[in-house]
Amino acid sequence: MPGTTSTAPGAPDAGVSTGAPHPRRWIALAVIAVSQLMVVLDATIVNIALPQAQADLGITDANRQWVITAYTLAFGGLLLLGGRIADYWGRKRTFIVGMTGFALASALGGLATTGEMLFAARALQGAFGALLAPAALALLTVLFTETTERAKAFAVYGAIAGGGSAVGLLLGGVLTEYADWRWCLLVNIPVAAIAIALALPLVPESRAHGNTRYDVPGAIVVTAGLVSLVYGFTKAAEDGWDATATLGFIAAGVLLLAAFVVIELRSSHPLLPLRILLDRNRGGAFLTSTLIGAGLFGAFLFLTFYFQVVLQYKPLDAGLASLPVTAGVLIAAGGASQLMPRLGAKPLMVAGSALAALGMLVLTQIDVDTPFLTHLLPAQVVLGLGLGFTFVPLSSLALVGVPEHDAGAASATLNATQQIGGSLGTALLNTFYTSAVAAYLVGRAPNPVNQVEALVHGYRVAFAWGAALIVLAGLATLVLVKVRKEDIPTGNTVHMG
Repeated sequence: MPGTTSTAPGAPDAGVSTGAPHPRRWIALAVIAVSQLMVVLDATIVNIALPQAQADLGITDANRQWVITAYTLAFGGLLLLGGRIADYWGRKRTFIVGMTGFALASALGGLATTGEMLFAARALQGAFGALLAPAALALLTVLFTETTERAKAFAVYGAIAGGGSAVGLLLGGVLTEYADWRWCLLVNIPVAAIAIALALPLVPESRAHGNTRYDVPGAIVVTAGLVSLVYGFTKAAEDGWDATATLGFIAAGVLLLAAFVVIELRSSHPLLPLRILLDRNRGGAFLTSTLIGAGLFGAFLFLTFYFQVVLQYKPLDAGLASLPVTAGVLIAAGGASQLMPRLGAKPLMVAGSALAALGMLVLTQIDVDTPFLTHLLPAQVVLGLGLGFTFVPLSSLALVGVPEHDAGAASATLNATQQIGGSLGTALLNTFYTSAVAAYLVGRAPNPVNQVEALVHGYRVAFAWGAALIVLAGLATLVLVKVRKEDIPTGNTVHMG
């Protein structure tokens, strides 16, 4: 799901008075909150609609992951650039352009007649979301200058970031069941229109002073490298891991990512200052975030298909059945905020990874008629608790000790790692799933019973690999993170969307 990001580089702002608070700041907060809700819920609302969209547009199992990864790749890959553009081009202007583009991309997706058209629309949504999200958060930063008011504003923003996924699951279920899957995208148009109409007169313009050079080559190269990797994973599902096309795209992706590192080392205004990654604790937090995202996004995708395709849940029921994960996250997030000052970040992150992996392992035991209350519900709650105990300390750890001029880049990088990890993980797990289904059907009669058994076997394999990725996240924390509990400031957690 898209995270929130802060990208202000610490430079003075132009266009907003540093004296009296802006008189319409609370109304502006409502407008910004609506935009944030739209971006966050769009990462989950399409999950519930995906089974019907796949059937309607004739999308193959190997390619269906592009509905998710096209969005998260564009969002994560362009997030840092979007934040820098917002700072120097103007945050209100970037907000309006991002909102307008997001609405137009949603219209394109809602009217899609082919899978490729839907994939392109989702990529455009991600690109404009990468403009919209950092601009919205930066506007909050300059609108609310008083400490108490800023805390309240960010609490509202964070609550939306945390609860947006739940709203997306429910709204996706309602729209898919009672209207059409296309409305999961088209609903953004009236929301965006209202937000733009209110933002124009109510939200003030602001921008940062300083050099306005953008690392466009870095943004293009890193996004192209990630797309090449994901496409390589997709080709593996179709042609096998040893196919020339598979190896070629994966190799090209690795080379492009290596080129990105070189570009960042030589750039005077890098998209991602590598000094941010070289701190041991921060680097460990970013790696953990990437691996957790990789395991988590894939799990949500296959859980949705299991509910609707195997258990025959209606879309709304599938949305409701997916809520325990969100509930677990919110419960654990509150507990982690209280425990972190006493225990420190590392123990909570390791315990959280273990819990999340356990929840995923319980999901590997599903069958064609697994009961919800005694199996699926507790598995999802445990998974959610683990994620909550991981992300709260991880968020603080990734930002502690960051110099002021790198704070925006570090915050955006934290959110980008989750999105990028989710993109790569979804593609990889979908490939493992597709291969497992094909292998299961070899030598078996192509009857409905074996077809359903094959799907369930594929889901089990995907959940097992998701658990492995989360275990790797825990090991990364165990090996790399050396932070002491007194190094973590209290009350400074970043809400993850």
